[in-house]
Amino acid sequence: QVRLVESGGGLVHPGGSLTLSCKDSGTMFEENAMAWYRQMPGNERDMVAFIGHRGMTNYGDSVKGRFTISRDNAKNTVYLQMASLKEEDTAVYYCHIAGTGHWGQGTQVTVTA
Repeated sequence: QVRLVESGGGLVHPGGSLTLSCKDSGTMFEENAMAWYRQMPGNERDMVAFIGHRGMTNYGDSVKGRFTISRDNAKNTVYLQMASLKEEDTAVYYCHIAGTGHWGQGTQVTVTA
């Protein structure tokens, strides 16, 4: 059974917005730091955004000021709001419980004119 399930990916034009969601079916979600990673074809998986269990956030340089990570502990869900999207943001986006082997299955985001 997959513990992390992402949703919200899709096709969007440059300059557009998308919000990704990741629901954790496990327990103690509020105790875990969470992160979003992305992987472009032929590249390694890179961290996009991180949120600690108390809400501290950190972002990759390429998305600072455009992406926002947040969490709703009551819903066991972490979000990634993406704005001012660029073609180079095209990737598969993965949800991750920081410091563990738990990854979601990934959701495709394609930014194209």
